[in-house]
Amino acid sequence: MKLTPLQRFWRMLKPDAREIQNVYIYAIFSGLIGLTLPLGIQAIVNFIQGGQVSTSWIVLVVIVVLGVAATGILQIYQLKITENLQQRIFARAAFEFAHRIPNIRLEALYRHYAPELMNRFFDIISIQKGLSKILIDFSAAVLQVIFGLILLSFYHPFFILFSLFMVLLVLAIFRFTARKGLATSVEESKFKYQVAHWLEELARTATTFKLAGRTNLPLTRMDDYVGDYLGARNEHFKILVQQYSWMVVFKVIVATGLLAIGGVLVLEQHMNIGQFIAAEIIILLVMSSVEKLILSLETIYDVLTALDKVGFVTDLELESLDGVEMSGDKSKGLALQMNDIGFNYPGQELPILKGLSLSIKPGEKVTIVGPNGSGKSTLLQVVAGLYTPQSGTITYDGLPSGNIESSSLRDYIGDCLSQEQLFEGTVLENISMNRKDVDMEDVRWAINSVGLGSFIENLPKGYDTMMDPTGRRLPRSIIQKLLIARSIADKPRLLLLEDA
Repeated sequence: MKLTPLQRFWRMLKPDAREIQNVYIYAIFSGLIGLTLPLGIQAIVNFIQGGQVSTSWIVLVVIVVLGVAATGILQIYQLKITENLQQRIFARAAFEFAHRIPNIRLEALYRHYAPELMNRFFDIISIQKGLSKILIDFSAAVLQVIFGLILLSFYHPFFILFSLFMVLLVLAIFRFTARKGLATSVEESKFKYQVAHWLEELARTATTFKLAGRTNLPLTRMDDYVGDYLGARNEHFKILVQQYSWMVVFKVIVATGLLAIGGVLVLEQHMNIGQFIAAEIIILLVMSSVEKLILSLETIYDVLTALDKVGFVTDLELESLDGVEMSGDKSKGLALQMNDIGFNYPGQELPILKGLSLSIKPGEKVTIVGPNGSGKSTLLQVVAGLYTPQSGTITYDGLPSGNIESSSLRDYIGDCLSQEQLFEGTVLENISMNRKDVDMEDVRWAINSVGLGSFIENLPKGYDTMMDPTGRRLPRSIIQKLLIARSIADKPRLLLLEDA
């Protein structure tokens, strides 16, 4: 079941529950200490009305100043905790993506462009920036409103009713606008990614568009995407304006009501001047806090939207880790048996493979030929365990594929398929892939086996030379040999080679 953005938010905070608890403890103490300001001013005004400067007056001034300083110190501690939380969230997300990307089922990725999906990682930055505001500013504002209204209720019973009215009004603003605000924020984000994706496509195919001559396709397509984004942004902004308008109405009602009521209570001697000034200060603090709450909504929308986008990637199904470890003597070949295999790609009704049966003995060399589109590449991908057939059975050394842990199986299969590429890393990293059973001798043996020994020796840094991920500075034949060297470096029991 797909999680809601709010559920994702709580799940994100769960590993750091203790630190978040400390943030709120500091916030509570900060809110309580903050109340010393209006209470202290009330007492100071009362002393001033007496016309004398006493020791008590000086003590009160010192207490108020110390309260302001203590509040600042608590806020610094909160900032330190939230900084640690931001770093942890970034680190966890980075490792989560790095773990998931190689292990996502290709069926789950089939309808998506994987590099474009990785743009979602940058939403982690939005989460980092917004989290501090939510944990510190938003929570401090909520607590200040609560403590302020409780303190007001001690001045006169009428303030209790007025406090309830203010709370209900704020809840109504959230209730009737928050859900739509989140929906429009998610929609806006979707079109934002369309713009970024098109820019990536233009960069990836820059030569194609350059050679096309006079074409306005880059601009017309961008015009469509930007238009969609601006439309969605305007819809979202309408919600924000509506919320800000309610905030103005709230401030007018509160200011008018409490100033008038406070004046009447003073005239009728239900409150003295000191209490009136303290009450007005509390009212100003409450109004300021409510304003912070409303203004924080856009940050909350951004964080929840970012979590929804990141969740789209983390929700993609991973390959199963169930099954037994593949074993066997690597000096011997692997027996492969396929019976009545049927396979079609996700969303396609026409099968690519239908009723296919194949038997390969250990050490046997088999060539698969056929016209374009006959399923040769798909067959190799199924054998390599990249895709799971919808029907039929595959066994490796008599063990059904469904009973074998997939990464364990691939330790015994070497492959050089058309989808494989070099990545940004050294020659050594591209060949060994940091596999535990591939050492330097194995890499050298593989390189020499494909006839690249002299080529590597002539590189500036030998095996430590960085490879261009696009292979622009290498002939295609060299790239193909490097990929073959990668496939044989761990001396696989089954080798799959696809004609480039």
